[in-house]
Amino acid sequence: MTKQILILGATGQIAGHAIKALLKGSDDHLLLFTRHPQHLSNVDESRETVIKGNTLKMAELDAAVAQADAVYANLRNPQIAQQARNIVRAMDKYGVKQLVWISSIGIYDEVPGKFGEWNNAELGGGQQDSYLGTYRQAADVVSGSDLDYTIIRPAWLTNKDEVDYETTERGEAFKGTEVSRKSIGNFVAKILENPAPYARKDFGVDKPGTDGDKPAWY
Repeated sequence: MTKQILILGATGQIAGHAIKALLKGSDDHLLLFTRHPQHLSNVDESRETVIKGNTLKMAELDAAVAQADAVYANLRNPQIAQQARNIVRAMDKYGVKQLVWISSIGIYDEVPGKFGEWNNAELGGGQQDSYLGTYRQAADVVSGSDLDYTIIRPAWLTNKDEVDYETTERGEAFKGTEVSRKSIGNFVAKILENPAPYARKDFGVDKPGTDGDKPAWY
C-alpha cells in the first residue's frame, strides 16, 4: 500500500539520505516540507510533492499533516520543543499515528565515561536551556504523546558513504562515538516501512567499534 510520508525539514542532510532510501526501497509518495524549497534539487514530481512551510505556523503544518499517513521530523531549532508540541497537536487532530523523530545523543545522560563527560561539555548537559536541554524537552513531548513514535538519538555525525550501525534502547548505556548520516537516513526509512517493531521506542544509534573518549575525527 502506498503511503504519504511527510518529511519535516526535508532539506536536512539526514533527510536527504532518508529520501533516497525511501524512493529506492518503497513506492511511497513523499511530501517534502521545508522553509527553503529552493534548496531541493532533482525532485521527482511523480513521487515527491514540495511544500513550503514552517512547523511553528500551525495553519501551514496542519495543511501538510492532513495529507500524511506518517511523519518524519528532521528539525534543528532553538524552539524545537514548541515544534514538537505543534507536530503532536496536528497529528492528533488528523489521526496520524506514526512519527519518526530525530533527537540528540546525551539527552538522557545515557553516555558513559569520558565520552559522556566530553559530550555533556560540548552540548551543555544538565542545563535546561542548553542544546541538550531543549532536545530533551522536545523528546519528552513526543514520548508523552499517544503517538506511535520512534525517537532516534544519533552519535556524532559523519558524511561517510556507508550504512553501518547498531542501536541501544532507552535505559541502556550508549556505545560508540560516531555514525554516518547515511546510516541514520537508512534507519529512518526502515522504520517508516516497517513501523511495528519500533513503535513507542527510543534508540541510540552508533557505528560499531567507534568507542572512545570522543569521535576519532574531532
